[in-house]
Amino acid sequence: MFRIGNRINKGLFTSMRGDWCTPYQLIAALRYEFPFTFDAAARPSDTVADSYSENGLKEKHWPGVVWCNPPYGREISDWLRKAIDSAAQGSTVVVLLPARTDTKWFHSLIIPHAEIRFLSGRLQFDDRKGRAPFPSMLAIFRPERPISLEELRDVQT
Repeated sequence: MFRIGNRINKGLFTSMRGDWCTPYQLIAALRYEFPFTFDAAARPSDTVADSYSENGLKEKHWPGVVWCNPPYGREISDWLRKAIDSAAQGSTVVVLLPARTDTKWFHSLIIPHAEIRFLSGRLQFDDRKGRAPFPSMLAIFRPERPISLEELRDVQT
């Protein structure tokens, strides 16, 4: 484990708290590419879209262009499975996550299903003093667009 002096910096390995308010600057930078229509894990005071859920895991489907900053705890895999399912149903889902590339969820749910963007530096979450004790990344789940017969014909000629 990483030590600072004689004590272990546990913040590098776990979050002391699971809910982190999305940094406004990050959303502002993403809005042009992703005009969010649904926030899957929001509080009324910090939602980034007109439509939102305080617990998106209870929703049947996440519609449209979805932002998700899920609680950073043991249930991250559940949130990622929901993102994969929503993308399969036609939604684009952008998930903000701790960049923990050594986890099972990263290898089984992110690598095969998502575009990954690692964020430079440590985020300053809006409801915190100081920076996050972990690096962050975006996992972008896009709907798979079926190939039309017209496109297949173009490929064959």
